Parts: sequence; C-alpha cells; structure tokens
Amino acid sequence: MGDFWRKLTIQLRLTYGQKLFLLATVPLLLSVGIITLIVANQSRQLADREIRALETQLIDAKRDELRNYLSIAKTAFVNIYGRAAPDDENAKLEVTRLLAAMLYGQDGYFFVFDYEGTNLVAPRQTNLIGQDWSGLQDRNGIPITDEIIRLARSGGGYHEFDWLKPSTRETAPMIIFVNGLQDWRWAIGTGIFIDDVLATVAAARADVEARIQQTTFYILLITIAALIAVFATGIVLNIRERRLADAKLKELTERIIDTQEEERGRVARELHDGISQILVSVRYALELARRRLSTGDARAGQSLDKGIDSLGTAIGEVRRISRDLRPGVLDDLGLAPAIQTLIDDFSLRTGIVVDFETVVFRGRLDEDARIALYRIAQEAFTNIERHSGATAVTVTLKGSRSGGILRIADNGSGIKQGRSINSGLGLRNMAERLEQLDGTFRVMSQRSGAKSGTVIEAQIPLSHMLPPEDTAPRKNAPSQKESA
Repeated sequence: MGDFWRKLTIQLRLTYGQKLFLLATVPLLLSVGIITLIVANQSRQLADREIRALETQLIDAKRDELRNYLSIAKTAFVNIYGRAAPDDENAKLEVTRLLAAMLYGQDGYFFVFDYEGTNLVAPRQTNLIGQDWSGLQDRNGIPITDEIIRLARSGGGYHEFDWLKPSTRETAPMIIFVNGLQDWRWAIGTGIFIDDVLATVAAARADVEARIQQTTFYILLITIAALIAVFATGIVLNIRERRLADAKLKELTERIIDTQEEERGRVARELHDGISQILVSVRYALELARRRLSTGDARAGQSLDKGIDSLGTAIGEVRRISRDLRPGVLDDLGLAPAIQTLIDDFSLRTGIVVDFETVVFRGRLDEDARIALYRIAQEAFTNIERHSGATAVTVTLKGSRSGGILRIADNGSGIKQGRSINSGLGLRNMAERLEQLDGTFRVMSQRSGAKSGTVIEAQIPLSHMLPPEDTAPRKNAPSQKESA
C-alpha cells in the first residue's frame, strides 16, 4: 500500500509549467465561480422583489375589481333590501333572481349563503343551491363556507382558496370579496380566478431563470476563452523560454568547452615549453654523464649535477602547474594565504606591485565560496597581466554585514568604451561563478584625472558564511582555521 501511494505521488508530481498554469487558472476559476454565484444570487433577489411587487399589484387590481362588482350588484338591489322586512320572502326571492342573472365574463358570478351555511345563489354551479355547505374546504384544507360567513358577520373582507373554474372545469385559485346583509343574515359575494396572474408570475420567474442561465453561460464562455488564452500564452511562453534555455545551455556548453580547451592548451604549452624542455636537458645531461663515465672522463660528475639541478627545476614546474590547477594552500590555510601566494607569484613574474589588505572574518567561507573567490582573483590577475598595462594593483578581502567581498583594482588602461561583462570569456566566467552562489559581480572603470584603471568587485552572500561555532568536520575541510 505504501509503494502504491509513493508511486501515485510520483506520478502526480507537477512540472514547473503545470504549476504555473494552475497558479494562473485556479484563482481565475475561483474568482469566476464566486462572481457567478454573487451575480445569480443578486439577480434572483432583485427579480423576486420585482415579481412580488408585480404579483401584489395584480392581486390588488383584482381585489379592487371585485369590490367594484359587488358595489354595482348592491346598487341593483339596495332599494328592495332597504324597504323589505327581515322576513320578507318575496323581497329575498327577487334579490336572489337579480343576483343569479348578474353574470360577467366567462367565469364571473355572484353567490349568496345564509349564516347557517345554506347556499341560496350559485348561477354557474346550480348543484350547490339549497344545500347546507357548512364545513366545506378546498383541496388544501382551507375552509370556505365558514370563512365566508365569518367575514360577512364581521363586515366583509377578502378570502382566497381553490375552486372549480366553470369555463375549464378544473380547480384554480380564486379570490372572493364578501359583504354581509345583516338584516337577512346573508353573506353575499363574488370572486375572480387568479390563475392568469399566477401564470404571469410564473412566466416572469422562468424568464428570470433563463436570463440567469444565459448570463452564467456567457460568464463560462468568457472564462473558457480566458483559460484558452492563458493556456495558449503559457504554451507560447514555455516554447520561447525553452528555446532561450536551449540557446543558453548551448552557449554555456560551448563556453565550458572553450574554457576546457583553453585550460588544456595552457597546460600543454607549459608542459611543452617548460617541463618538456627541462626534461630534454636532463636527458642530455644524463647521456653526457654516461659517455663520460664510460671513457673515464672526470667531468661526469658535473654532468650529473647539472641533470639533478634540471630535474629539480622540472619538479618545481610540476608543483607550480599543480598549484594553478588546485592550490593546496587554499585547503590547508584558507583563502587569504592562497591569494597571498597567488600575489607573490604574480609580482615575481610580472614585477607589478600588489598591495593586499585583508580583515579576519568573524565566520568562515564555505568551500564553494573560497574556490569561487580564488578563481576570480586568478582570472583577474591573468587579465591584468595580459591587457591592462598596470603598474600597481590593490587587493582587498574582507567581511561585511552583507557577506564576503573581494575587490581588485588596478591603475591600468581601464575597460574599453562599450565593453560589457559578456564581451570576454574570463569576465563571463567570473560573473557566472558568482551567479551560481547568488552573489553579485561588478566590473567598473575608474578615472581620476590622468589616472585610470579597472575595479572588479565580487560579493558572496551571508548564506555562504559559516558561523565560528560551526566546528563540525566537513568533507575537504581545511586542517587549520583560515584567516578568511
């Protein structure tokens, strides 16, 4: 099981490009999702308020219409009702006939119940007439007759319930307005079906949902287009960066090969021009000594002495070449003594006066930093010898709050106008060594009156400074505490 999860984790590891794509797309998708939810919620809330206002307006219009219908009906029989006694059956019959004849629209009519619950007028549903409908309820359990009588007794009012619609013979919601004729103990009223209002409201809600879905679709479409643009841009940038990386890798490879070939050529020249010539002279001296020994010449010892001296010179050359390739003093004593040795050889070889100033570090440089600063100093002295024409050099090696600093300044001809760090292989090598250590490298041309020169400054960050208490043994660690 552990192997399975380990393999799954390895397979799910993302490349740098995939991480960058997720970093660009995940916040975008989250933002779009949140915006979509907010827009949809706000749209629904606004639409609900507007639809409720519309529904209230339409229902109020229906109620006003009902009140007007009942007022018209009461106007038709008010004189009969006003002159009749509470037990005038003829007047009651005349009024019921008037109300039964008052039909309007496809479904409009007037109804009458006495306070005992008996229906007296129902022109569109005559099967109700003459029967006691006390306790009548609609399909939702809403009381009908009892509520009509209660409203009539209390002076009138509105009531809403489901009722059979005469034109369609289907149950639909209905609003009624009821008034009471207290002398006759009658509840008189009329009603309007509001299924058309509910249909209008439902259509409005459906239209709102359709608009919200359409808006969501547009947002998703824009999001997909943005993701495609991000993906396409990422691909283009990835291809471009890959090409640049390949070009830089190719350039770096060529540079490494050039550096290797230059170093090999230098070693080959020194072997050929120095050690090879010395060894040839040693061989000649030994052969001469052998001939003189065979002939009994007393000068054979002189030839041997000359060969021994030449062999000692060859050994010294081998040590010098070895020191140039990897100075032992750098590992044994530290950076400052190694640079001092380098300066001594440089001054002896070129006659250029070098002023070396160093300050003891509070911490020690790690191995990578020591090698980098030594090679930079070595390359700088080589450039000064070959190109500067300087007569004096100042070298400063010290520590600061920002790290270790190596500064080499000469009084030579300075850097040519328009020349950059990348114009020479040596300067590029110096800059790349510092770049690998996250350090900084600067090359400046200084001019003061008639004097000029070049300043090379290399700074190692604090991350490569080891604290003094770090005394744990390390691989290739120096055997003595170095001064820098």
